Amino acid sequence: MPLHIYFATSNPHKAVEIRNALQKYGVDVKHIELELTEIQADELEKVAEFKAKEAYRLVGHPVMVEDAGLFIHALKGFPGVYSSYVYRTIGNEGVLKLMEGVENRAAKFKAVIALALSQDDVRIFTGECHGMIAEKQRGKEGFGFDPIFIPEGHDRTFAEDYEYKNQVSHRKRATQSFINFIKEEGKHLLE
Repeated sequence: MPLHIYFATSNPHKAVEIRNALQKYGVDVKHIELELTEIQADELEKVAEFKAKEAYRLVGHPVMVEDAGLFIHALKGFPGVYSSYVYRTIGNEGVLKLMEGVENRAAKFKAVIALALSQDDVRIFTGECHGMIAEKQRGKEGFGFDPIFIPEGHDRTFAEDYEYKNQVSHRKRATQSFINFIKEEGKHLLE
């Protein structure tokens, strides 16, 4: 019998990635489309925890949320926790413009999954993928900053090799941490 978990997000792309990553472990992800409050904080963990508590209050069942950001070394970690806003306002073109003439193109994606088991019990799972910012947008797959991010050890962007992204991404790594928790101690908490 599969384990069921609610996943609250307004981003259908994230829902598909999380569902695909978890289904092979016998976890059935029920996507709930919620517009959750985006608090101002300097850590993704705090943003995700707040969203998870809000989602739990609205859903009334254990629920997970995910928040992610692109952190560019030369821009002192920008856009970081503001990635969603930056993508909506200046997009990939704007980020590439900020990177014009910059030699150090090192960056990382970070994902944080927050699982609210109750209003007061939130578990945090993180994953990172290091890489660099491309010189120009490349590829049509994926979403968000995928066309400008090249993962370490690879020469194609996430948007050029979406299958590879699903194997090594920040979201995949955070999901693996979540799976390890379920295997070790969390399964009974969700039944």
